Amino acid sequence: MTSLGSARSLRPLAARMRPTTLEEVVGQAELRRTGSPLWNLCHPGEGGRMPASVVLFGPPGTGKTTLAHVIAHQGGRRFVELSAISAGVKDVRRVMEQAQGDRDLYGTQTVLFLDEIHRFTKAQQDSLLPGVEDGVVTLVAATTENPSFSVISPLLSRSLVLRLHSLDDADLAELLDRAVTDQRGLDGSVTLSDQARSDIVALADGDARRALTLLEASAGQATINAGGAAEGHPADESPDAQPPEITAETVAAVADRALVRYDQNGDQHYDVVSAFIKSIRGSDVDAAVHYLARMIEGGEDPRFIARRLIISASEDIGTADPQALPIAVAAAQAVALIGLPEGRIPLAEATVYLAAAPKSNAAYLAVDRAIADIRAGNIGQVPAHLRDAHYQGAKRLGHGVGYKYPHDDPNGVSAQQYLPDELAGRRYYEPGAHGFDAAIAKRLARVRELLDGHRG
Repeated sequence: MTSLGSARSLRPLAARMRPTTLEEVVGQAELRRTGSPLWNLCHPGEGGRMPASVVLFGPPGTGKTTLAHVIAHQGGRRFVELSAISAGVKDVRRVMEQAQGDRDLYGTQTVLFLDEIHRFTKAQQDSLLPGVEDGVVTLVAATTENPSFSVISPLLSRSLVLRLHSLDDADLAELLDRAVTDQRGLDGSVTLSDQARSDIVALADGDARRALTLLEASAGQATINAGGAAEGHPADESPDAQPPEITAETVAAVADRALVRYDQNGDQHYDVVSAFIKSIRGSDVDAAVHYLARMIEGGEDPRFIARRLIISASEDIGTADPQALPIAVAAAQAVALIGLPEGRIPLAEATVYLAAAPKSNAAYLAVDRAIADIRAGNIGQVPAHLRDAHYQGAKRLGHGVGYKYPHDDPNGVSAQQYLPDELAGRRYYEPGAHGFDAAIAKRLARVRELLDGHRG
């Protein structure tokens, strides 16, 4: 039995437990079935021809990096990894040159794994095309973004897109049990209680890497709790010694957070987002901040949260507080620039501001009323005096004739008709009585009185 101290001195548990064959992979059962495109990629002698590139699309911790390793290992190919966060065109060219030399001189094929390809610019993605097109490398790209929007069309058309899903609870439980007993993992140096297993599964939320990281930290804590020495000093390995047990309390101590059940693709996602928006609309600042924190802790994409804030500012606050939309947009830009965890602060600022702001859906209702008229065919002709008069012969057609320039009027408003005849007098926008809407309502009443003067 390998001691926990010596095991932990190696690579992280998640790296040690990485499968080398498709059969060892946990989860993604539909993708792994015999004869599937992925199975053929990993068994080139038995399956089909390797495509020019593969795009692995799915949430973190679903096995994208693992599958790239398996594709290279089982196919007897050389594996090279680049991260789109730090790599550039020069790095791509260097890999391509070496891959071409290996192919031409030694007959060795290269798998280039590019993590987070959505962070590559169009120009950087373009640099991959010659090597992919000529078969110099087999590109295996990973992304958490929809490749239809984040990968350029020429590369996408040469790619097999495989969508990966978060691991279910049974998959994660199997992975944890394997890591506890496997020689590459903890090798039986600890035991795992049923409740601790359930808690780690819940905290991992479908993410295999997170599950193994929590297990490794819990194993270290369990050893210390049992009287074992700190890392680097072997624990008691006498024949009569019982392995320390990872309990629910152990997991809670290392996780330092409550269990957050939040399925980003299921009911929890929609329910919490709905409660978040309705709390802002209802002006309950505390509830809005609660649901914001729940989404952040549940692993929700902060850009999604920012987009919802922009919609809320437009739909529910609107002209009652014209500063709401710029604040929501600024929060979205801040999140894009700094990411999490710091991005939680501008998100919170925007959430508090929007929830506390006066509310108006007047602009939202106004445009929907206008759209309803358009769809019902209530359109009419643009009044002649409003038509473009900047081309030869326009005035002969009556275009622009009779138009009154508002800046020439002492009130800044000219009494004339702007809507088509069929819609004259139609009201779409009706301001509310809250916030800046009240000021708009007062001014608008006078403006509409002046505009209607031409009919008096």
